[in-house]
Amino acid sequence: MAKKKEITVEAKLRALYDLQLIDSRIDEIRNVRGELPLEVEDLEDEVAGLNTRVSNLGEDVTNLETDIKNKKLAIDESKALMAKYEEQQKNVRNNREFDSLAKETEYQELEIELAEKRINEFKAKIEQKKQVIATTTEKLNRQETHLGHKKSELDAILKETEKEEALLKSKSEEFSKSLDAHLFAAYSRIRNKVKNGLAVVSIERGASGGSFFTIPPQVQLEIANRKKITIDEHSGRILVDAALAEEEKQKIDKIFA
Repeated sequence: MAKKKEITVEAKLRALYDLQLIDSRIDEIRNVRGELPLEVEDLEDEVAGLNTRVSNLGEDVTNLETDIKNKKLAIDESKALMAKYEEQQKNVRNNREFDSLAKETEYQELEIELAEKRINEFKAKIEQKKQVIATTTEKLNRQETHLGHKKSELDAILKETEKEEALLKSKSEEFSKSLDAHLFAAYSRIRNKVKNGLAVVSIERGASGGSFFTIPPQVQLEIANRKKITIDEHSGRILVDAALAEEEKQKIDKIFA
């Protein structure tokens, strides 16, 4: 059985730097979008909330209008009873019956008075709710227009970048699979921890990329030999030599040209 060919440290360094270049391109695309996806999401939630509020207020108005109709029906019933009692008073046989009917009439008058009071209260509530509906609808219309602009803006950016991002993502997965699980986990851990997501950087002017700390000549020589993976003691990033970095940059540029 043939022995599986072992991947050299240099091949691992190249794969790591390739993966970094690809992931950095994905980061750039996402940075162009900035906070837009979150803004769109927040606006969608706000518009949904405002729609629910307008709908609930509309239901409240409908219910209050139903309450007014019911009170008006109650008033009509009380008036009918009063008319009935007045008619009956004409045919009473004694004062007791007359007084009893008078009390019933008085009671219906109070019922009418109370119903009219409730109707006025309901009408006042309807006016208040209609005012809230008007201001909420005005705000809803503004936010819907704002949401439309933000969605168009986001859609334009997505349309412009979606093909490139899909290709970059597939290449990122492809290159990550070329690394062993331990090395990929280390790369991901460093990338999540450091600024700008740069886990692998090249040596520039005797220092690690983006750092002011000079790397000793002996360590620079070891990095250039590509015999082991070196971690920058100051930034915690994986280091590669400038020549390898330039070669891989040209290779990746050709892939995505």
